[in-house]
Amino acid sequence: MSTRTSFLSRLIGLYCILIAFSMITHRQAIVETVKTLLYEPTMMFVLGVITLGAGLAMVLSHNIWSGGALAVIVTLVGWATLIKGLFFLFLPPHVGMGFFLRELHFDQLFYLYMAIPLVLGIYLTYGGFTSKSHS
Repeated sequence: MSTRTSFLSRLIGLYCILIAFSMITHRQAIVETVKTLLYEPTMMFVLGVITLGAGLAMVLSHNIWSGGALAVIVTLVGWATLIKGLFFLFLPPHVGMGFFLRELHFDQLFYLYMAIPLVLGIYLTYGGFTSKSHS
C-alpha cells in the first residue's frame, strides 16, 4: 500500500471519528445547524467551495481503483466529497434542503447518519495505522 493511501486513510478516518463524536454529543445543535446552513445560500457557497477543494485534492492525489479495499474506499471518499461540493455549489438551497431533510430524513435517522462516518472512520483509521506502506 502506498504511503499516500496510508496517510489519507488515517486523516479521513480520524476526521470521521471526531465528526461522529461531535454529532453524538451535540445532536440538536447539529440538526439545527444543518437546517440553517441549507437555507443560507452564502453559507452553501462557502461550504461548496471548501468541500470542492477538498474533493479535488483527494481525487487528484489519490485516484486509485486497485490495490485493496482501503485504497478504493479512500478514492470513493474523494469522489463523494468532490460530488458533494458540486451539489453545494450548483443546487439551489431549497432543493438541497428538501432532499437532505425530507428525502433522507436527516432528523429522524440522525443516529444512522452518525454511525456511517463512525464505522467508516474506525475502518480507515485502523487500516491506515496497521498497514505496511511503501512509497
